[in-house]
Amino acid sequence: MKKQDFTTTILVDQTRKQAFDAINNVRGWWSGEIEGPTDELLKEFTYRYQEFHYSKHKLVEFIPDKKVVWLTTEGSINFVADKSEWNNTKIVFDISEKDGKTQIRFTHEGLTPQLECFDACSNAWTGYITDSLRRFISSTHPEEQDFTTTILVNQTPEEVFDAITDPRGWWSEEIEGNTDRLNSEFDYHYQDVHRCKIKIIEFLRGQKVVWLVLDNYFKFTEDKSEWKGTRISFGIAKKGKETEIRFTHQGLVPEYECYEICNKAWTYYVNTSLRDLITTGKGGPNLREGNEFEKQREDRSAWEN
Repeated sequence: MKKQDFTTTILVDQTRKQAFDAINNVRGWWSGEIEGPTDELLKEFTYRYQEFHYSKHKLVEFIPDKKVVWLTTEGSINFVADKSEWNNTKIVFDISEKDGKTQIRFTHEGLTPQLECFDACSNAWTGYITDSLRRFISSTHPEEQDFTTTILVNQTPEEVFDAITDPRGWWSEEIEGNTDRLNSEFDYHYQDVHRCKIKIIEFLRGQKVVWLVLDNYFKFTEDKSEWKGTRISFGIAKKGKETEIRFTHQGLVPEYECYEICNKAWTYYVNTSLRDLITTGKGGPNLREGNEFEKQREDRSAWEN
């Protein structure tokens, strides 16, 4: 390592495993505009920030709870003369114990003061590591605390997958955007109480769907953004003749002010509404504003008949 390489260090109370897992969840602390796996040795992912910066990274070292190294294989920085300044540089995360805490030493090997982008990039990394990554690690909790619930149905994994990826049919009609395509983003809102922006980061037909919450607002909590950076996952697997759906909201933990309300809401949406959509073709989502009166009229008509 050259002495001039940009480096910074943080200390957190979480374990080395929790720090390692958070580092590899790059979308949670660096950017939602990332495509590709970020937690597998020799795999590549791309990062993009508007029209200003694009880079491709390959995971060349991946030692659990100890070290992660990315090699920048491609790059384009549009605000400097040499747009490839990051090419062949390495981004290193060293994880160790120090004074009863976990230390993360971040180094961008090759990012030196001689590069035109140094000031902008070193300032950006300082923010991402000492603020965003630190806060992201500090917000992690043991996996067993994440809200999770499981249901079993008689339908096929493919039928289950199709229902899950139609959240307007079981979660809310107030959803805007594509919900059935990898890397798509969609917006959810419930009156003036809750809204969030979600990105689809895993999409394996008949197997798994994962949403990343890019932004969130709650009217009823002190921290309005409690869901931000959390993941909502649907694992699908055959269990004998039935299909199991394991729903987990990773990061929705009892310490959250919204936990009790969100726990009850997800329990209904998954255990009742999603199950009904899968098994009968009709779920019980939140209705689009303005549709409540029409629904009441239909229910009254059915009752009278």
